[in-house]
Amino acid sequence: MTYCVLVCLLFFCGVLPKALTAVIQTQQTVLAAVGEDAEFSCQLSETKDILQVTWQKISHDVETNVATYNKQFGQRVNDGFTDKVGFKHTGLQNCSIVIRNVTEQDEGCYHCLFNTYPEGSFIGRTCLQVYELHEPVVDVSESNSTEEWVVSCSATGRPAPTVTLSVSQQDLSFSQYNTVSVSNTNATFTVTTTAVLSGSCKHSTQVGCAARVLSAPHREVMVMIPEVQQVYAAATADYNDSTSAIVIATIAGLTVFCFSSCSHCTPA
Repeated sequence: MTYCVLVCLLFFCGVLPKALTAVIQTQQTVLAAVGEDAEFSCQLSETKDILQVTWQKISHDVETNVATYNKQFGQRVNDGFTDKVGFKHTGLQNCSIVIRNVTEQDEGCYHCLFNTYPEGSFIGRTCLQVYELHEPVVDVSESNSTEEWVVSCSATGRPAPTVTLSVSQQDLSFSQYNTVSVSNTNATFTVTTTAVLSGSCKHSTQVGCAARVLSAPHREVMVMIPEVQQVYAAATADYNDSTSAIVIATIAGLTVFCFSSCSHCTPA
């Protein structure tokens, strides 16, 4: 009877009033891109008489119950979170939830509480960082000086991305770096890095731009230097034209030779 009363109290009220500390295995920080799913998991390493696991969102120091799980009532997602939150794994010692299609409104810290009796609640804490990163855009233009190109790369993200330029040809180098960051109305930042590439480029030379935010996977693009691309294309076209001319001349010569030979032939 007492157990049922406690479980009912937990189910409707969320947690027991007393908060304790114990060894809870959880992620300190979870990174997720806008539109992705974020998974939180908590495991209580000590064996306890756990009545319920409660998940809370912390916003402006206010704790809001998101979801609960206990053996008697099963899993429950509270109103206001049913379209956003789901259980990945349910268990009293180990429990995980998924936040679907994350947005910046989901950013913040979350608690997992292992509600026990008579000891109280053991609390774990995980913070969600939501980032946004779009594919960088690279522009390469010829400089006023010979064997120099102006390389510019822009990347938009949140927080402000770090932009890094690279070149595939080792004996070339960048100089005169300049980076500008612009704050956009949608809380993202556009960072543009410009540099001068100097040296004699080969036909296969490419410049690259990598954009990064936090410790999330980077996004990178590679482009061929336009001037080199044009020279390479022109050389290829000249080679093809020369080859075609040789083939045509050879065929014409053979044709003339055949006709000439046939004209001297005497019927048997």
